[in-house]
Amino acid sequence: MARRRDQSEVSTTVKYLLFFFNVIFWLLGGACLAIGIYARFENASYSDFFGNAWSDPAFFFIIVGGIMFILGFTGCIGALRENICLLKFFSIALGVIFCLQILLGILVFVYRDKFDEIVKEKLQDTIVSYRDNPDLRSLIDKVQTDFECCGVNDFNDWDDNIYFNCSQKTTEACGVPSSCCIKDRENKQCGYGVREKNEKKIVEVEDKIYVRGCVEGFAEWVETNIIMIGAIALGIAVVQIMGISCSQSLIGDIKSQKSRWDS
Repeated sequence: MARRRDQSEVSTTVKYLLFFFNVIFWLLGGACLAIGIYARFENASYSDFFGNAWSDPAFFFIIVGGIMFILGFTGCIGALRENICLLKFFSIALGVIFCLQILLGILVFVYRDKFDEIVKEKLQDTIVSYRDNPDLRSLIDKVQTDFECCGVNDFNDWDDNIYFNCSQKTTEACGVPSSCCIKDRENKQCGYGVREKNEKKIVEVEDKIYVRGCVEGFAEWVETNIIMIGAIALGIAVVQIMGISCSQSLIGDIKSQKSRWDS
């Protein structure tokens, strides 16, 4: 005679912990997917900046969000229905993703100089076409404002832009965008002529605009927030390990339950 369901050896705590974990995972995957789609198809600045889909973070968000969405859904159904096949798929996929994250971190560390070179090249191209694309203009302005920087290596990089080049006979010549300004940023002309060097116009550049490049600014931000970044990375790793452990524990309980029923 088969045992009653209330005598099941499946841990209710593990089952519903895994279920709620996957609900959150599923929702985060959907949000990540939506952000990626919006950035890729609605906001042209990212597509123009990175040039192709494979180097576009929006494409990365779409792939990661899609995988998280599918895994979250699979984990939810597998936990609720106590389906070993779905739980194994979830556990293995999560383990593969965990290993790939470690591999990606190693590759970024090993090839960080190449990565820095690509970012510098893309930022320099953005500076050149600053006035030609409103989306790119908003992107570089936000980067310079958030990281308190100006240009790629330093503020003189803006000489590569035809509008801010010192050879031009315009009000913007030898200037920088207002997003480089330390104060009075709302005044769009606050950076005009700050790079001009002559006896008639003496400007204390460091008191008016940021002189460091955005590469240095970003590096300083990472260094300042390294503990927070490490804590987030560790938190993600712990959550993934917990998901794998819970799914394996539930699979073991289900198998044990089935073996008792069969006997």
